[in-house]
Amino acid sequence: MNTAASDSEASIEVVPYDARWPACFLREQAMLEEVLMFCLAGPIEHIGSTAVPGLAAKPVIDIMARVRSLELSRAVIAIAAAESAGYCYYPYKSEAMHRFCKPSPAYRTHHLHLVPTGSRLWRERLAFRDALCIKPALAQAYAELKLRLATEYRNVREAYPEAKEPFIRAALAQADAPV
Repeated sequence: MNTAASDSEASIEVVPYDARWPACFLREQAMLEEVLMFCLAGPIEHIGSTAVPGLAAKPVIDIMARVRSLELSRAVIAIAAAESAGYCYYPYKSEAMHRFCKPSPAYRTHHLHLVPTGSRLWRERLAFRDALCIKPALAQAYAELKLRLATEYRNVREAYPEAKEPFIRAALAQADAPV
């Protein structure tokens, strides 16, 4: 088993949209469906900014896999299965998800989130992605915020997502999504 990854090892960098990101997701999705098939409770989703055409993002493909429960996914060795596919497990918000990075904490190309089906986190991540896809002004405002925060919190990895949270909450409230 890999040791837990430290979020302090990788700095924040936001780059222009890369048209290769959807294909990167599809390749990883196919591999993960095979590796995690025994614990999946539905389709694997491309989330985060790399899932939004045209949106600047950290060059890390965010992947969310639906599991029946966190406890069951532990019991059926989902963590070990993800690690066998090259992911490093780290217990970030472990009450809500199992989270992984690949290939290492210092250089990340992928994040994998095992999230319980129907959970608030599952619904919110999909709702926010979808809102960004259909509202160009929202996506533009989010890109501007991310670029500013990436500079401000470049080496303070946990502060970056926390600083984005008020924007995300406001967008979800406007979309009438669960908050």
